[in-house]
Amino acid sequence: MKICKTIKEMQAEVSKRDRNKTLGFVPTMGALHEGHLSLVRLSKSNCDLSAVSIYVNPSQFGPQEDFGRYPRNLERDLALLADNGADYVFLPDNEQMYPAGYKTWVEVEGLSSILCGNSRPGHFRGVATVVLKLVQIVKPDLMFMGMKDFQQVVVLETMLRDLNSDTQIFRCPIVRESDGLAMSSRNMYLSPEERAKALCLSQTLDMGRQMVASGKKRAEEVILAAEDKINAAGGKIDYISLVNGSTLQPQDMIDQDTRMLLAVYIGNTRLIDNCSLMQSD
Repeated sequence: MKICKTIKEMQAEVSKRDRNKTLGFVPTMGALHEGHLSLVRLSKSNCDLSAVSIYVNPSQFGPQEDFGRYPRNLERDLALLADNGADYVFLPDNEQMYPAGYKTWVEVEGLSSILCGNSRPGHFRGVATVVLKLVQIVKPDLMFMGMKDFQQVVVLETMLRDLNSDTQIFRCPIVRESDGLAMSSRNMYLSPEERAKALCLSQTLDMGRQMVASGKKRAEEVILAAEDKINAAGGKIDYISLVNGSTLQPQDMIDQDTRMLLAVYIGNTRLIDNCSLMQSD
């Protein structure tokens, strides 16, 4: 496993590879868990070579968010990546990614200002910018991304298409704990009591699917039931939205393309989750 800390090192390593060999890429902020490692394994099974980046990107955190306390454990992360067969690991620092005088930002209009973008102004500008930079450096054939951050996947797919990138996103299923909680690096913030409350997200999604399977098709009815369930569990709702899975626009009536997206505070920790209401994920 080759570890690269500078852009020039990373570019030099990937440029050496046989051009007949495909390259997969998994961008991360570290604090790796089974969800991240599943992406690495999918990259290994679908591509000849696999690269992973670890970079806690300051530009996607708001002033009052958790950049300073975001979990970091590089030694453990590197051991996990070696065990799971990563070929390259890119470990840039802020000086590499945003050198003095940096002035260029990427924004996907419309998609970046709704849902999580409404709650976290500037978040997707930071995500789109850093991911485009990483794609330009690594030049992967496929980028493996989990569906837990569904809006992020749609934003980045749109960006890559609009900017004529050769990199394609490989959508990967949400990885969950045995009790249904979607895996997230932020889960470690939860106290045991909060961890139990956090199950309300996946349980609410399950309830939404059950309602639709029983014939409920009005989005408002599902949203009201979801609000009651999360409030009863002690969660603080940021948003509950039923949207078209391609456009992220709200839908009044549920159809094959409807996706249910949740953002909920459990204590001080903001968690997200989602599912298709009529199709298997």
